[in-house]
Amino acid sequence: MKSSIKHLVIYLTLTVVFSSCGNGWKNYISTSIDKELGEQAQNQYDLMYKNEILDENKNKLLYDKINLIKERILKSGKVKHADEFNWELKIINDSVLNAFCLPGGKIYIFTGLINYLDNEAQLAGVMGHEIAHADNRHSIDNMAKQVGLSALISLIFGDGNGLINFAQNIIGLKFSRNNEADADKSAINYLYETEYDASEANGFFNKLLKDNEKEEVSEFLSTHPSSENRKEKMLLYWKELGGKKGEKFETNYKTIKSLIPKNND
Repeated sequence: MKSSIKHLVIYLTLTVVFSSCGNGWKNYISTSIDKELGEQAQNQYDLMYKNEILDENKNKLLYDKINLIKERILKSGKVKHADEFNWELKIINDSVLNAFCLPGGKIYIFTGLINYLDNEAQLAGVMGHEIAHADNRHSIDNMAKQVGLSALISLIFGDGNGLINFAQNIIGLKFSRNNEADADKSAINYLYETEYDASEANGFFNKLLKDNEKEEVSEFLSTHPSSENRKEKMLLYWKELGGKKGEKFETNYKTIKSLIPKNND
């Protein structure tokens, strides 16, 4: 009985705190929620793409090279949860132009995206953007807005089934324009502290705008906010930081592309 009363008091207290402090919930909800949520969602994605996820042992050099990009970003000093989340990479051998990062740091990259880009700095920009969604806890933020504070708090004190249900909602989750703008800015911040050319973080959008009549590009643009607007804002922010030039690593990127197995390999 005392335990129930204690939980009720905490529940009511957190509801008041969350209601009065906007995104201040991030100071009260442990990142262990992000990590467990990401693991639950990862189980579902691994099952969904079980035939397309490249085996790391059989594709060690490809994984090593893309993991190196990931590590450069994490060591930029700008990723808040660099040492806290388990930043695990999985490569999906599919022509789709996409990449995403689940809460807690589970990163998925499609070979279609790798083949589409021109250099390593562009891929680093996309990876930085996806890492930022996890680092800035955008999935939890969206859940707080979509299901309400009561459901989010129930998740904390629940029996674990709530996490599984929430994880199912991660699939197909669309981030808000504010979330996307936040991730764009974070990607520039990450790359600016590395040897990569941070201005290439918007290189993906430059390509999309040039190729907007291609079917796979049109599909991507239909589910993402205005690339033109985002491209200009990213470039402006890079200039505000000082406009420092960096490396694109074009030659090394050709090697990365050559390591992608053909569908019949």
